[in-house]
Amino acid sequence: MALPELTERERRVLEAVIQRYVETAEPAGSRTISRRFGLGVSPATIRNTMSDLEEKGYLFHPHTSAGRVPTDIAYRLYVDSLLRSRPPIRADVERLNEHLSAEGSSAIENILRRAAQSLSIVTQELGVALGPRLDGARLQRLDLVRVSSERLLLVLTLEGGAVRTIFVEVAGQIAESALAEVMVVLNERLAGLTLREIRSSLGDRVRDSAVSPGGSELLNVFVQEGDTLFDLPVVTEDQEVVLGQASVLADQPEFTTGNGMRRLLELTEQKRHLAEVLRHRASAPGISITIGNEHSDPRLEPFTIVTAEYRVGALSGVIGVIGPTRMPYEKVIALVRHTSVMVTDILH
Repeated sequence: MALPELTERERRVLEAVIQRYVETAEPAGSRTISRRFGLGVSPATIRNTMSDLEEKGYLFHPHTSAGRVPTDIAYRLYVDSLLRSRPPIRADVERLNEHLSAEGSSAIENILRRAAQSLSIVTQELGVALGPRLDGARLQRLDLVRVSSERLLLVLTLEGGAVRTIFVEVAGQIAESALAEVMVVLNERLAGLTLREIRSSLGDRVRDSAVSPGGSELLNVFVQEGDTLFDLPVVTEDQEVVLGQASVLADQPEFTTGNGMRRLLELTEQKRHLAEVLRHRASAPGISITIGNEHSDPRLEPFTIVTAEYRVGALSGVIGVIGPTRMPYEKVIALVRHTSVMVTDILH
C-alpha cells in the first residue's frame, strides 16, 4: 500500500513528533515541538501541519491529550525515508564487546544467549536470537560409540562446530571390527554433504560398500532410519528462541499497565511461536523491521521486531530485538546490525 505523499514541512514536523514521542512517551503538542526543534515556523503553523498529518493517517489524537502520537505508518515512513543511518556510538560498542567476549562456552547456543542478553542491556529492548536450521549444515565427520550391546551413539560433527548426538538401536551385538569399518564407509561417503543431501541419497551412496556381514547389517540400519537419524532440530534447545532480559521492557510505559504487561508475558512464554516468526526472517539479508499492525499475527501488534541475519558458514540465523513501536529506531538498528556482524565473526 502506497503511503500518502508528504510535503517537506510535513516530513520535518512528523520527524519531530516521532523523536519527541520516542524520548518522552508523551503525546507531542505544537508548542512543545516548536520550542524543542526550532523548525522556523509558528506553533499555529505546526498545529495545522499536525492536523494535516492526522488526516493522512500519520498521527492520532488520544482523547485525553491535546498532543498527538505517531501511528504505525508514521514509524514506517520514518524508518524508510527519514531515519539517518549512523554507526553505533563507541560506548555501546564497547559494552557489546565486553558482554560478547565474556568467558564462557564457545558453543553456538551460548554465544547466541550472550548476544541476546547483550542487546537487551545496551538497547533496553528485549534481545532475541534464533539458531540456524541444520538442514543445510555440512557433515564434517561422524563417530560411532558403543553404549550397550544393542545401542550405539552416533556423534555428528557439523560445520561451525555444532555437535549432535543420536542413539541408534541395533538388533544385537555388533563386532568392533564391523563398527570400525562402517564408520570408515560412512565418513568416506557422507563427509562434506549437507544433512538434506544425506537423507535423500544415503541408500545410493552406501549400496556398493564392501563390508563384512556384520557391517552390512549395521549399514542397513542407517539406510532404513536415515530420514530420522539425519533430521536434526535447529541449534537452539527444544527449537525455542533465545531471549535476553525481558525485565528491561517492564519499566517502559507501554508495559506498566496490566494489559500491557500481560501481552509482554504472553510474548515471552510462547517461545515456539516466536521462533516460527523469526525463522521466516532468517534468509532476509540486511535489517528486517516489522512494525505494529504489519505483523500477520495480531498478538504482535503492540511490538516492533528488528532483526538481522548472522551466518555460520553456509547457514544463517537471526539476531535482533523486540520492543514497543515507540522505539529509538536509529540506535536499535545500528546496534542490531553491529551485533549480527560480531556474532558472524565469532562463529567463523
